Amino acid sequence: MTVPPTEHATAQPGTVPPPGCPAHIGDGPGGATRLYGPAASTDPMGLYEELRAAHGPVAPVLLDGDVRAWLVLGYLENRDVASRPTQFSRDPRVWHGWRSGEIDPETSPLIPMIGWRPDCVCADGEEHQRLRGAVTSSLSQFDHRGVRRLITRFAHQLIDTFCESGEAELVERFTEPLPMLTLTHLLGMSDESAPKLVHAARDLFKATETSLASNAYVLQCLEQLVVEKRAQPGHDIASALMAHPAGLTDEEVQHHLRLILLAGYETTANLMSNVMRMVVTDPRFRGSLAGGQMTLPEAVEQVLWDEPPLMVCPGRWANGDTTVGGQEIKAGDMLLLGLAAGNVDQAIRPDAATPVHHNRAHLSFSAGTHECPGQDIGRIIADAGIDILLTRLPDIALAIPEEDLTWRSSTWARHLTALPVTFAARPPQADDVPAPLPAPPAQSHGESAAPSQPVAGPGTAGRTGPRASWLTRVLRFLRGR
Repeated sequence: MTVPPTEHATAQPGTVPPPGCPAHIGDGPGGATRLYGPAASTDPMGLYEELRAAHGPVAPVLLDGDVRAWLVLGYLENRDVASRPTQFSRDPRVWHGWRSGEIDPETSPLIPMIGWRPDCVCADGEEHQRLRGAVTSSLSQFDHRGVRRLITRFAHQLIDTFCESGEAELVERFTEPLPMLTLTHLLGMSDESAPKLVHAARDLFKATETSLASNAYVLQCLEQLVVEKRAQPGHDIASALMAHPAGLTDEEVQHHLRLILLAGYETTANLMSNVMRMVVTDPRFRGSLAGGQMTLPEAVEQVLWDEPPLMVCPGRWANGDTTVGGQEIKAGDMLLLGLAAGNVDQAIRPDAATPVHHNRAHLSFSAGTHECPGQDIGRIIADAGIDILLTRLPDIALAIPEEDLTWRSSTWARHLTALPVTFAARPPQADDVPAPLPAPPAQSHGESAAPSQPVAGPGTAGRTGPRASWLTRVLRFLRGR
């Protein structure tokens, strides 16, 4: 990998420049910038702009352990890389770092994000089409109105746990639990493993010393889920993947469940937190919603432009020597899609303050043949959940000064840690029994539907009689907080 020269001074050992300082640029070996550590975790958007000013639309960066990569910052360059699968492979085995010993696959926290897996994200060509077809078919089996009813029930139940108190911390009590409840039911997860499983899935994005253990736990739980669903299929994504004509192996089903869980939960929880933060901190944003100048789905699109839930997407690997954004890319080089940086590229957004909520051309769900297939479900969860929250608590307001809000950032994502709010206390409205999903719609074009259970929702196949579900236990716990 060729690293272009830099005119910026590097930081002295033992010192950490403040965010926005030019010393962030070129702070690693060969003049590349570390995309982890204090600068990246404190002000990632500022770091992207420093990189853009120093290198243009493509910049040399270092991942954890000083693993070399290129970060694509330009909007057009991101679309170019994402839309040329023959030039830029999704198969990480193309990367020269495996052969050079640049990374230890046994210990590196990057492995859960850049390692090869038998899923559609790591495949190209016909193999990608086979695997992705199974994923899109499994996701599309759920009628959106039925999913929205499920989300509505969960949202009311969550709000009921704090609406009488007149205050709540929304990240812990709403924006994280709602996607968790929805996705675990859609996937068909077991009651006992779901909360801990989702916690481990989120840990993968942090690229810390616990990432490998969390990845192993996720795979172990999903392997058990596959075994259970082979024995007792239901109306859920796991069963639909197994029944698809593409003939996925158990290992392929397991890894696609992992993919849906990781992509769906992290991005949707972050998106909801970001939208609610805008609602309670930006009077113009809230005024546009209240005055009808912007619908809630449009508000979600605006936030997807300004604060994408996944800031950097791993990865692409060059199949041969080429040039992107003026940089010489060598065969086997790793490229990262800078989704957040591309969304604010002045080449397509000269004035970032100009509303773009009518436009879905952002990069937040990537682009090209690997664009996120589950984005519509994520939008439904965010739209329905936030709509119900604002309908029931229209006077919701931030409980602390805006400058006291804090984030956790990793190489891949920026996560709001807490969003404390106040509102007028109100009585609860819902009960504790989740509504089962409707049966899947009739299939056409030769596609096979997953077996349906007329009286069973996701995760309930083969069960009869009343039970105290983990949802009930979670809701009771939240009420006691």
